[in-house]
Amino acid sequence: MGRAEVAVVAVVVAAVAVGVEGVMFHLQPNTQKCFKEEIHKNVLVSGEYEVQEAPGQKVDIQVTDSKGHHLYNKEEAENGKFIFNTEDNDVYEICFSSRVPPTQRGIQQEVTLKTKHGVEAKTYEALGEAAKLKPLEIELKRLEDLSESIVQDFSYMRQREEEMRDTNESTNSRVLYLSLFSLCCLIGLATWQVLYLRKFFKAKKLIE
Repeated sequence: MGRAEVAVVAVVVAAVAVGVEGVMFHLQPNTQKCFKEEIHKNVLVSGEYEVQEAPGQKVDIQVTDSKGHHLYNKEEAENGKFIFNTEDNDVYEICFSSRVPPTQRGIQQEVTLKTKHGVEAKTYEALGEAAKLKPLEIELKRLEDLSESIVQDFSYMRQREEEMRDTNESTNSRVLYLSLFSLCCLIGLATWQVLYLRKFFKAKKLIE
């Protein structure tokens, strides 16, 4: 494998371990726009947002998990940042809510959101300055975290694969048992019907 191929593989693997997502959308007056994403445990998540100003209109931002825990909450948000570390495999939701006074018609507002996961969310420059690390040491630290993140991602993918396989096997077993039960019921019903008709015809002396 040549150097160019190694570089391509490294880029692909790095894309699995880290995530950078950006989105721009228009928020209509008195509406809410939410984004959901499933993230596994022990992952650092950071976000940066910017809301277009509109006279008299307010936009609130809220970050929650599926249990309703508030990880970040900002009323009358214009621009800012948030950061949190996931404690469990869960679905996390980022919501923007528009508030317009009843006496005002309101206009749509442009909102920009950029989120980072894993290694990309960490600020290695500040870490290097605090620990007085050299640029090469900072890069090695980043690569070490990247490698650990890759291992965690593959472990998580393997766990999900095992869970899906167990679910499929359990579903197949239930379908098999249900099919056998249905077959037994049909055989029993058919046998009862034959015996009943035979008894009926004998009672009517149609057969001996």
